[in-house]
Amino acid sequence: MTTYLFDWGDTLMVDFPDASGKMCNWDHVEAITGAEETLAQLSKDAPIYLATGAADSSEKDIIKAFQRAGLNPYITGYFCTENLGVPKGSPDFFNAILKQLDIPASQVIMVGDSYTKDIKPALSVGITPVWFAPDNNQPPSQEVRTIRCLRELYVVT
Repeated sequence: MTTYLFDWGDTLMVDFPDASGKMCNWDHVEAITGAEETLAQLSKDAPIYLATGAADSSEKDIIKAFQRAGLNPYITGYFCTENLGVPKGSPDFFNAILKQLDIPASQVIMVGDSYTKDIKPALSVGITPVWFAPDNNQPPSQEVRTIRCLRELYVVT
C-alpha cells in the first residue's frame, strides 16, 4: 500500500509571506486550490501524513491550522521538527519518519514544493518524490515527477 507524505506551506496550505508567527494564529488561513478534494480522494485508499519543517509550530499548532482550513479529516498523522527531533531538509528527517511508520521507503510518496527540502532528501532515502511546482515550467530533473496542480496526483490526463 502507498503512503503519502505532504509538505505543509505552499503545498497544502498557502504560506502568506506577510504573515508572521504560527499559522494557527493567523487572521486568515487558506488551503491550496485542489488540496481538499485531492486529500479526500487519496485518503480513500492510502494513509496521508504531513511532513513539515515548520520550526515555530508544534504538532498541536499544526493540527489547529489544518482544522481551520478543513483539511484535518484526511490526515492520518503529523511529522514536524518538534516531534521528530530532526530538522527537515536532510535524509535524517525522512529516515525518522520511515522508522516511526515502520514501512519501506519504496511504499512512500513525498509531495512538496521545495526541491531542496522535500524532493532531494526524499529521493536520497528511496522515497518516490513528486515535485509540486505550479509556477515552474522546467523540472530540474527528468527522474522526478512534476505536477502543476494537486489534482494531477489522482487524475491521469
